[in-house]
Amino acid sequence: MANLKKSRAGTDKRRRLMAAAAQVLHRQGVERTTIADIAHAADVPVGNVYYYFKTKDELVQAALAEHSRHLAELTGELDELPDPLERLKGLVGAWVGQRDVAARYGCPTGTLAVELDKRAEGGIDVEAGKTIRLLLDWVECQFRELGLPGPGDLAITLVGAYQGMSLLANALRDPEIMTREGARLTRWLDTLPGDGAAHR
Repeated sequence: MANLKKSRAGTDKRRRLMAAAAQVLHRQGVERTTIADIAHAADVPVGNVYYYFKTKDELVQAALAEHSRHLAELTGELDELPDPLERLKGLVGAWVGQRDVAARYGCPTGTLAVELDKRAEGGIDVEAGKTIRLLLDWVECQFRELGLPGPGDLAITLVGAYQGMSLLANALRDPEIMTREGARLTRWLDTLPGDGAAHR
């Protein structure tokens, strides 16, 4: 029983550190963030962090895993909707729902991917790309289910629009950019021709 409690406590600390890493790195960026910052946000003693994550890069990877987990949760909820068009609109709605955070800090995964790409050492930047690829693949599946031609290109258009509006909202500190562009994307989705199979 004692070992089980210890194991659960360890899992809880690791989970808190992952969540804190995702949050702090999003707000401060990789270069400005220290392991102590993440430990403080997770309410974990700094010395304990090294038991779970040996380096800051491992914490960056943990943050990316956390972003992927959040994405999986979101798309899992959207997958419960029977209509792929409504799933896509729900995705846009979720983006707009994060407009204040995006205006202050940008897209969590997008900003991290850009920052990691500019670092001298390679490898971890590829992990950020994998998280974005998960989003692209899910969006592509929705367009394919709608029977639309070029579902991969449409996915890039939609996700690219999201990255663009996040960047502009952040650069101009204007969350309403997300609101306006989100509405435009929803109207665009409604104009796309499809075979209608998913709506019958």
